[in-house]
Amino acid sequence: MSIKQSFILALKSLASSKMRSFLTMLGIIIGVASVIILVSLVEGLKTEMVTMFESMGTNLINVNIMGRGGNRSAVDVDAIMELYEENTDSIAYISPSVNASATLKNGTDSVSTSCVGTNEMYPDIKKITVEQGRFLEYVEVENRQKVCVVGTYIANELFDTTSVVGQSLKLNGDTYKIVGVLEETGDSEESSSDDIVYIPYTLATTISRMRSINSYVVSAASEETVEQAMDVFEKFLLNIFGSEDYFRISSQQEMVEQMDEMTGMMTSVLVGIAGISLLVGGIGIMNIMLVTVTERTREIGIRKSLGATPWDIMSQFVVEAGTTSACGGVIGIVLGCLLAEAAGKIMDMTVVASVNAIIIAFSVSVGIGIIFGYFPAKKASKLSPIEALRYD
Repeated sequence: MSIKQSFILALKSLASSKMRSFLTMLGIIIGVASVIILVSLVEGLKTEMVTMFESMGTNLINVNIMGRGGNRSAVDVDAIMELYEENTDSIAYISPSVNASATLKNGTDSVSTSCVGTNEMYPDIKKITVEQGRFLEYVEVENRQKVCVVGTYIANELFDTTSVVGQSLKLNGDTYKIVGVLEETGDSEESSSDDIVYIPYTLATTISRMRSINSYVVSAASEETVEQAMDVFEKFLLNIFGSEDYFRISSQQEMVEQMDEMTGMMTSVLVGIAGISLLVGGIGIMNIMLVTVTERTREIGIRKSLGATPWDIMSQFVVEAGTTSACGGVIGIVLGCLLAEAAGKIMDMTVVASVNAIIIAFSVSVGIGIIFGYFPAKKASKLSPIEALRYD
Protein backbone atom coordinates (compact mmCIF):
# COMPACT_ATOMS: atom_id res chain seq x y z
CA MET A 1 0.00 0.00 0.00
CA SER A 2 1.37 3.42 -0.98
CA ILE A 3 1.73 6.36 1.40
CA LYS A 4 -0.99 8.17 -0.58
CA GLN A 5 -3.45 5.34 -0.02
CA SER A 6 -2.54 5.21 3.66
CA PHE A 7 -3.15 8.94 3.91
CA ILE A 8 -6.59 8.66 2.29
CA LEU A 9 -7.51 5.83 4.64
CA ALA A 10 -6.31 7.90 7.59
CA LEU A 11 -8.58 10.80 6.60
CA LYS A 12 -11.54 8.46 6.23
CA SER A 13 -10.81 7.00 9.67
CA LEU A 14 -10.70 10.49 11.23
CA ALA A 15 -13.96 11.46 9.52
CA SER A 16 -15.74 8.31 10.66
CA SER A 17 -15.25 9.17 14.35
CA LYS A 18 -15.09 12.95 14.59
CA MET A 19 -15.43 13.35 18.36
CA ARG A 20 -12.79 10.76 19.20
CA SER A 21 -10.47 12.24 16.56
CA PHE A 22 -10.94 15.73 18.04
CA LEU A 23 -10.23 14.54 21.58
CA THR A 24 -7.14 12.71 20.27
CA MET A 25 -5.90 15.90 18.63
CA LEU A 26 -6.76 18.18 21.57
CA GLY A 27 -3.35 17.95 23.24
CA ILE A 28 -1.61 18.73 19.95
CA ILE A 29 -4.00 21.64 19.28
CA ILE A 30 -3.35 23.17 22.70
CA GLY A 31 0.41 22.63 22.44
CA VAL A 32 0.77 24.19 18.97
CA ALA A 33 -1.51 27.11 19.83
CA SER A 34 0.39 27.74 23.09
CA VAL A 35 3.77 27.81 21.35
CA ILE A 36 2.53 30.25 18.69
CA ILE A 37 0.82 32.55 21.21
CA LEU A 38 3.75 32.69 23.64
CA VAL A 39 6.45 33.16 21.01
CA SER A 40 4.39 35.80 19.16
CA LEU A 41 3.76 37.76 22.37
CA VAL A 42 7.44 37.67 23.34
CA GLU A 43 8.50 38.80 19.86
CA GLY A 44 5.86 41.54 19.95
CA LEU A 45 7.18 42.71 23.31
CA LYS A 46 10.72 42.61 21.96
CA THR A 47 9.72 44.69 18.93
CA GLU A 48 8.03 47.28 21.17
CA MET A 49 11.12 47.55 23.37
CA VAL A 50 13.53 47.79 20.43
CA THR A 51 11.37 50.54 18.91
CA MET A 52 11.40 52.38 22.23
CA PHE A 53 15.20 52.14 22.49
CA GLU A 54 15.68 53.19 18.87
CA SER A 55 13.44 56.22 19.42
CA MET A 56 15.90 57.37 22.09
CA GLY A 57 18.80 56.90 19.71
CA THR A 58 21.04 53.90 19.10
CA ASN A 59 24.12 56.05 19.71
CA LEU A 60 23.18 56.82 23.33
CA ILE A 61 25.83 56.16 26.03
CA ASN A 62 25.41 56.21 29.82
CA VAL A 63 28.36 56.97 32.06
CA ASN A 64 27.93 56.21 35.77
CA ILE A 65 30.71 56.93 38.25
CA MET A 66 30.59 55.08 41.57
CA GLY A 67 34.03 56.14 42.74
CA ARG A 68 36.01 54.83 45.69
CA GLY A 69 33.83 56.52 48.30
CA GLY A 70 34.34 59.75 50.20
CA ASN A 71 35.92 62.67 48.40
CA ARG A 72 37.67 60.35 45.98
CA SER A 73 34.38 59.49 44.26
CA ALA A 74 34.03 62.91 42.64
CA VAL A 75 35.00 63.71 39.08
CA ASP A 76 34.90 67.40 38.29
CA VAL A 77 32.16 68.35 35.80
CA ASP A 78 34.48 70.83 34.11
CA ALA A 79 36.97 68.01 33.45
CA ILE A 80 34.24 65.92 31.81
CA MET A 81 33.10 68.86 29.68
CA GLU A 82 36.69 69.56 28.67
CA LEU A 83 37.04 65.92 27.64
CA TYR A 84 33.93 66.34 25.49
CA GLU A 85 35.31 69.47 23.79
CA GLU A 86 38.52 67.60 22.97
CA ASN A 87 36.65 64.71 21.34
CA THR A 88 33.83 66.27 19.35
CA ASP A 89 34.74 63.98 16.44
CA SER A 90 33.30 61.01 18.35
CA ILE A 91 31.03 62.74 20.93
CA ALA A 92 28.17 64.90 19.65
CA TYR A 93 26.47 65.90 22.92
CA ILE A 94 26.90 65.35 26.64
CA SER A 95 24.82 66.28 29.67
CA PRO A 96 25.10 65.65 33.41
CA SER A 97 22.03 63.85 34.72
CA VAL A 98 20.86 64.43 38.29
CA ASN A 99 17.67 62.69 39.41
CA ALA A 100 15.64 63.86 42.38
CA SER A 101 12.10 63.98 43.70
CA ALA A 102 10.31 67.31 43.84
CA THR A 103 7.02 68.76 45.00
CA LEU A 104 5.57 71.36 42.65
CA LYS A 105 2.95 73.88 43.77
CA ASN A 106 0.84 76.55 42.14
CA GLY A 107 -1.48 78.16 44.63
CA THR A 108 -3.31 75.36 46.44
CA ASP A 109 -2.58 72.76 43.76
CA SER A 110 0.46 70.53 44.20
CA VAL A 111 1.98 67.40 42.65
CA SER A 112 4.96 65.20 43.46
CA THR A 113 7.04 64.41 40.41
CA SER A 114 10.41 63.35 39.07
CA CYS A 115 12.94 66.14 38.74
CA VAL A 116 15.90 65.80 36.36
CA GLY A 117 18.85 68.16 36.33
CA THR A 118 20.37 68.57 32.87
CA ASN A 119 22.02 71.06 30.57
CA GLU A 120 21.05 72.59 27.23
CA MET A 121 22.18 69.52 25.21
CA TYR A 122 19.76 67.07 26.83
CA PRO A 123 16.97 67.33 24.17
CA ASP A 124 19.45 66.42 21.41
CA ILE A 125 20.61 63.37 23.36
CA LYS A 126 17.20 62.04 24.43
CA LYS A 127 15.27 63.17 21.34
CA ILE A 128 12.99 65.39 23.42
CA THR A 129 10.66 67.81 21.66
CA VAL A 130 9.51 71.05 23.27
CA GLU A 131 5.98 71.94 22.17
CA GLN A 132 5.73 75.38 23.81
CA GLY A 133 8.56 77.77 24.59
CA ARG A 134 12.08 76.36 24.68
CA PHE A 135 14.44 74.14 26.66
CA LEU A 136 17.10 75.23 29.12
CA GLU A 137 19.93 77.44 27.87
CA TYR A 138 23.66 77.41 28.61
CA VAL A 139 23.61 80.74 30.45
CA GLU A 140 20.76 79.61 32.70
CA VAL A 141 22.64 76.44 33.64
CA GLU A 142 25.91 78.25 34.32
CA ASN A 143 24.27 81.05 36.33
CA ARG A 144 22.03 78.66 38.29
CA GLN A 145 18.91 80.50 37.18
CA LYS A 146 15.66 79.08 38.56
CA VAL A 147 13.94 78.09 35.33
CA CYS A 148 12.28 74.82 34.38
CA VAL A 149 10.69 72.83 31.57
CA VAL A 150 7.63 70.77 32.49
CA GLY A 151 5.72 67.85 31.00
CA THR A 152 2.10 68.17 29.92
CA TYR A 153 0.84 66.32 33.02
CA ILE A 154 2.39 68.98 35.26
CA ALA A 155 1.02 71.80 33.10
CA ASN A 156 -2.50 70.34 33.15
CA GLU A 157 -2.51 69.59 36.87
CA LEU A 158 -1.21 72.94 38.12
CA PHE A 159 -2.58 75.43 35.60
CA ASP A 160 -6.04 76.10 34.21
CA THR A 161 -4.68 77.70 31.05
CA THR A 162 -3.04 76.01 28.05
CA SER A 163 -0.40 78.75 27.87
CA VAL A 164 1.85 78.16 30.88
CA VAL A 165 5.15 79.42 29.45
CA GLY A 166 6.20 82.42 31.53
CA GLN A 167 4.17 81.26 34.55
CA SER A 168 5.84 80.53 37.89
CA LEU A 169 5.56 77.59 40.26
CA LYS A 170 7.07 76.53 43.55
CA LEU A 171 9.60 73.70 43.39
CA ASN A 172 10.41 72.46 46.90
CA GLY A 173 9.59 75.92 48.18
CA ASP A 174 11.66 77.89 45.62
CA THR A 175 10.06 79.90 42.81
CA TYR A 176 10.89 78.70 39.29
CA LYS A 177 9.86 80.22 35.98
CA ILE A 178 8.48 77.88 33.30
CA VAL A 179 10.31 78.43 30.01
CA GLY A 180 8.97 75.42 28.10
CA VAL A 181 6.42 72.62 27.94
CA LEU A 182 7.33 69.25 26.46
CA GLU A 183 5.44 67.50 23.68
CA GLU A 184 2.94 64.95 25.01
CA THR A 185 4.25 61.38 24.79
CA GLY A 186 2.48 59.54 27.63
CA ASP A 187 -1.17 60.67 27.40
CA SER A 188 -0.49 63.25 30.12
CA GLU A 189 -0.96 60.66 32.84
CA GLU A 190 0.59 60.44 36.28
CA SER A 191 3.93 58.56 36.40
CA SER A 192 4.17 58.70 32.60
CA SER A 193 6.88 60.40 30.56
CA ASP A 194 4.78 63.59 30.77
CA ASP A 195 5.03 63.62 34.58
CA ILE A 196 8.45 65.27 34.80
CA VAL A 197 10.24 68.58 35.30
CA TYR A 198 13.69 69.55 33.98
CA ILE A 199 15.89 72.12 35.73
CA PRO A 200 19.56 73.13 35.43
CA TYR A 201 21.80 70.42 36.87
CA THR A 202 23.64 73.09 38.84
CA LEU A 203 20.48 73.51 40.93
CA ALA A 204 19.46 69.84 40.95
CA THR A 205 22.57 68.89 42.94
CA THR A 206 21.20 70.94 45.84
CA ILE A 207 17.74 69.37 45.62
CA SER A 208 19.18 65.84 45.46
CA ARG A 209 21.73 66.68 48.18
CA MET A 210 24.52 65.26 46.06
CA ARG A 211 27.98 66.69 46.54
CA SER A 212 29.10 65.55 43.11
CA ILE A 213 27.61 64.58 39.75
CA ASN A 214 28.10 60.91 39.04
CA SER A 215 25.89 60.32 36.02
CA TYR A 216 26.18 61.57 32.44
CA VAL A 217 24.20 60.87 29.28
CA VAL A 218 26.16 61.04 26.05
CA SER A 219 25.30 60.96 22.37
CA ALA A 220 28.01 59.66 20.06
CA ALA A 221 28.54 61.50 16.78
CA SER A 222 27.20 58.44 14.91
CA GLU A 223 26.54 54.74 15.41
CA GLU A 224 30.02 54.06 14.02
CA THR A 225 31.71 56.19 16.71
CA VAL A 226 29.90 54.68 19.72
CA GLU A 227 32.81 52.37 20.58
CA GLN A 228 35.31 55.20 20.05
CA ALA A 229 33.35 57.49 22.38
CA MET A 230 33.13 54.76 25.03
CA ASP A 231 36.91 54.24 24.80
CA VAL A 232 37.47 57.97 25.40
CA PHE A 233 35.56 57.87 28.68
CA GLU A 234 37.04 54.53 29.71
CA LYS A 235 40.63 55.74 29.30
CA PHE A 236 39.84 59.00 31.09
CA LEU A 237 38.22 57.31 34.09
CA LEU A 238 40.82 54.52 34.25
CA ASN A 239 43.47 57.21 34.52
CA ILE A 240 41.63 58.62 37.56
CA PHE A 241 40.52 55.45 39.37
CA GLY A 242 42.87 52.80 37.99
CA SER A 243 40.11 50.18 37.83
CA GLU A 244 36.83 49.58 35.98
CA ASP A 245 35.20 48.65 39.30
CA TYR A 246 34.59 52.33 40.10
CA PHE A 247 32.62 53.29 37.00
CA ARG A 248 30.30 51.80 34.40
CA ILE A 249 29.97 52.79 30.75
CA SER A 250 27.10 51.27 28.77
CA SER A 251 25.61 51.94 25.36
CA GLN A 252 22.10 51.64 24.03
CA GLN A 253 23.36 49.01 21.59
CA GLU A 254 24.57 46.86 24.49
CA MET A 255 21.19 47.20 26.18
CA VAL A 256 19.43 46.06 23.00
CA GLU A 257 21.79 43.07 22.75
CA GLN A 258 21.19 42.15 26.39
CA MET A 259 17.44 42.46 25.83
CA ASP A 260 17.70 40.14 22.80
CA GLU A 261 19.53 37.59 24.93
CA MET A 262 16.98 37.83 27.75
CA THR A 263 13.97 37.53 25.45
CA GLY A 264 15.65 34.60 23.69
CA MET A 265 16.06 32.78 27.00
CA MET A 266 12.49 33.64 27.99
CA THR A 267 11.20 32.34 24.66
CA SER A 268 13.07 29.06 25.12
CA VAL A 269 11.61 28.57 28.59
CA LEU A 270 8.07 29.39 27.47
CA VAL A 271 8.32 27.13 24.42
CA GLY A 272 9.61 24.34 26.66
CA ILE A 273 6.62 24.73 28.96
CA ALA A 274 4.19 24.81 26.04
CA GLY A 275 5.98 21.81 24.54
CA ILE A 276 4.77 19.72 27.47
CA SER A 277 1.28 19.97 25.96
CA LEU A 278 2.65 18.51 22.72
CA LEU A 279 4.18 15.64 24.67
CA VAL A 280 0.88 14.98 26.42
CA GLY A 281 -0.84 15.12 23.03
CA GLY A 282 1.62 12.53 21.71
CA ILE A 283 0.84 10.20 24.60
CA GLY A 284 -2.86 10.67 23.85
CA ILE A 285 -2.30 9.72 20.22
CA MET A 286 -0.36 6.61 21.24
CA ASN A 287 -3.12 5.49 23.58
CA ILE A 288 -5.84 5.97 20.96
CA MET A 289 -3.75 4.20 18.32
CA LEU A 290 -3.30 1.24 20.67
CA VAL A 291 -7.08 1.10 21.08
CA THR A 292 -7.46 1.41 17.30
CA VAL A 293 -5.08 -1.52 16.72
CA THR A 294 -7.12 -3.64 19.13
CA GLU A 295 -10.40 -2.65 17.46
CA ARG A 296 -9.07 -3.41 13.99
CA THR A 297 -7.30 -6.68 14.77
CA ARG A 298 -9.56 -8.71 12.44
CA GLU A 299 -8.99 -6.12 9.67
CA ILE A 300 -5.24 -6.55 10.13
CA GLY A 301 -5.61 -10.35 9.95
CA ILE A 302 -7.64 -10.14 6.73
CA ARG A 303 -5.14 -7.78 5.10
CA LYS A 304 -2.22 -9.98 6.07
CA SER A 305 -3.98 -13.10 4.76
CA LEU A 306 -4.44 -11.28 1.45
CA GLY A 307 -0.72 -10.59 1.18
CA ALA A 308 -0.13 -7.35 3.09
CA THR A 309 3.44 -7.15 4.44
CA PRO A 310 4.35 -5.98 7.98
CA TRP A 311 5.61 -2.74 6.34
CA ASP A 312 2.16 -2.13 4.76
CA ILE A 313 0.46 -2.56 8.14
CA MET A 314 2.99 -0.45 10.01
CA SER A 315 3.02 2.36 7.44
CA GLN A 316 -0.77 2.56 7.50
CA PHE A 317 -0.93 3.14 11.25
CA VAL A 318 2.12 5.45 11.32
CA VAL A 319 0.60 7.59 8.55
CA GLU A 320 -2.72 7.63 10.42
CA ALA A 321 -1.01 8.83 13.61
CA GLY A 322 0.98 11.44 11.67
CA THR A 323 -2.17 12.63 9.87
CA THR A 324 -4.02 12.95 13.19
CA SER A 325 -1.27 15.08 14.71
CA ALA A 326 -0.92 17.12 11.47
CA CYS A 327 -4.63 17.94 11.47
CA GLY A 328 -4.35 18.92 15.13
CA GLY A 329 -1.34 21.07 14.24
CA VAL A 330 -3.27 22.91 11.50
CA ILE A 331 -6.17 23.62 13.87
CA GLY A 332 -3.66 24.73 16.53
CA ILE A 333 -1.97 27.11 14.08
CA VAL A 334 -5.27 28.78 13.18
CA LEU A 335 -6.31 29.00 16.83
CA GLY A 336 -2.87 30.26 17.92
CA CYS A 337 -2.78 33.01 15.26
CA LEU A 338 -6.26 34.24 16.17
CA LEU A 339 -5.59 34.22 19.93
CA ALA A 340 -2.17 35.87 19.50
CA GLU A 341 -3.74 38.73 17.55
CA ALA A 342 -6.54 39.05 20.13
CA ALA A 343 -4.02 39.09 23.00
CA GLY A 344 -2.03 41.81 21.21
CA LYS A 345 -5.12 44.00 20.93
CA ILE A 346 -5.97 43.47 24.60
CA MET A 347 -2.40 44.39 25.62
CA ASP A 348 -2.32 47.32 23.14
CA MET A 349 0.69 45.82 21.43
CA THR A 350 1.46 44.92 17.83
CA VAL A 351 1.63 41.12 17.68
CA VAL A 352 2.28 39.18 14.50
CA ALA A 353 2.20 35.39 14.54
CA SER A 354 5.77 34.12 14.36
CA VAL A 355 6.43 32.19 11.15
CA ASN A 356 9.32 30.34 12.81
CA ALA A 357 7.08 29.34 15.72
CA ILE A 358 4.42 28.07 13.28
CA ILE A 359 6.92 25.98 11.32
CA ILE A 360 8.62 24.58 14.43
CA ALA A 361 5.38 23.83 16.30
CA PHE A 362 3.79 22.11 13.29
CA SER A 363 6.93 20.08 12.52
CA VAL A 364 7.26 18.97 16.14
CA SER A 365 3.59 18.05 16.33
CA VAL A 366 3.84 15.85 13.23
CA GLY A 367 7.09 14.35 14.50
CA ILE A 368 5.53 13.54 17.86
CA GLY A 369 2.54 11.93 16.13
CA ILE A 370 4.81 9.72 14.04
CA ILE A 371 7.06 8.78 16.97
CA PHE A 372 4.22 7.95 19.34
CA GLY A 373 2.28 6.24 16.54
CA TYR A 374 5.23 3.99 15.71
CA PHE A 375 4.84 1.76 18.77
CA PRO A 376 1.18 0.83 18.15
CA ALA A 377 2.00 0.42 14.43
CA LYS A 378 4.89 -1.91 15.26
CA LYS A 379 2.56 -3.96 17.46
CA ALA A 380 0.02 -4.18 14.65
CA SER A 381 2.64 -5.28 12.09
CA LYS A 382 3.76 -8.16 14.33
CA LEU A 383 0.30 -9.67 14.75
CA SER A 384 -0.03 -13.24 13.44
CA PRO A 385 -2.66 -13.47 10.65
CA ILE A 386 -4.21 -16.60 12.17
CA GLU A 387 -4.48 -15.10 15.66
CA ALA A 388 -5.78 -11.81 14.23
CA LEU A 389 -8.51 -13.60 12.25
CA ARG A 390 -9.57 -15.56 15.33
CA TYR A 391 -9.83 -12.31 17.38
CA ASP A 392 -13.43 -11.40 18.27
